[in-house]
Amino acid sequence: MRLPLRGGAWNSGRVVPDLVIAPKGSFADELEYHDPAPVLLVAEVTSRSTAENDRVKKIRGYARAAIPIYLLVDREANQAVLCTIPVGEDYKRKVPYKLSEKIPLPAPFGFDLDTAEF
Repeated sequence: MRLPLRGGAWNSGRVVPDLVIAPKGSFADELEYHDPAPVLLVAEVTSRSTAENDRVKKIRGYARAAIPIYLLVDREANQAVLCTIPVGEDYKRKVPYKLSEKIPLPAPFGFDLDTAEF
């Protein structure tokens, strides 16, 4: 699933997230890129080559696109950061969790994501 981000996460303004959760059928068409409006959660898993984009540029793009939940799984830092409440180019709330802890996902999910196997 590919998203064009209004204002762009970086020069192209297009991203291919590691994980996207949206209501069933939201992206059932043949378009290459989709409007991010129905997206409930986006997750990125860092690698050495993508870490800086995931930590800085993508967080700005996802906040600008009003993605309600951004989960950054930062393997180099051994943590996951749950970002909620997008405001402008950032998230108002960012809560770090050590990988191995359970992450309480807010509504509409309402369950703990167990990162013990991450």
